[in-house]
Amino acid sequence: MSEKTVHIGRNIKRIRELLGVKQDALAITLGDDWNQQKISYLEAKDEVDGPLLDQVAKALKVTPEAIRGFSEESAMNIISNTFNSHDNSTLHAINYQPTFNPIDKIIELYERMLKEKDAVIEKLLSEKKR
Repeated sequence: MSEKTVHIGRNIKRIRELLGVKQDALAITLGDDWNQQKISYLEAKDEVDGPLLDQVAKALKVTPEAIRGFSEESAMNIISNTFNSHDNSTLHAINYQPTFNPIDKIIELYERMLKEKDAVIEKLLSEKKR
């Protein structure tokens, strides 16, 4: 059996997309020597060295381990397990009926992330103007 290899660049791209961060915005966050084309090149790489991975993870506000361990399958499992199938064959030890509306929480999180992203972009743009 062949061991499944991790494509770090692809994982960076998927996490960036899930967070709603554009390549340009990530480039601004990473610094003056970054641009959209360089982010695109980074996302095409199979391997990313440790210090650079740490820098990208910090910019995306995730851990390097989250980037290394990201998989579409696990992300889909988390999402699918968030919703109740109303199937009585599931384990009854787990409460699938939260006391809050998950959609409202997702919207709140998304709005908070957008505000944070806008604040970072504004800060970076104001620093560049100086």
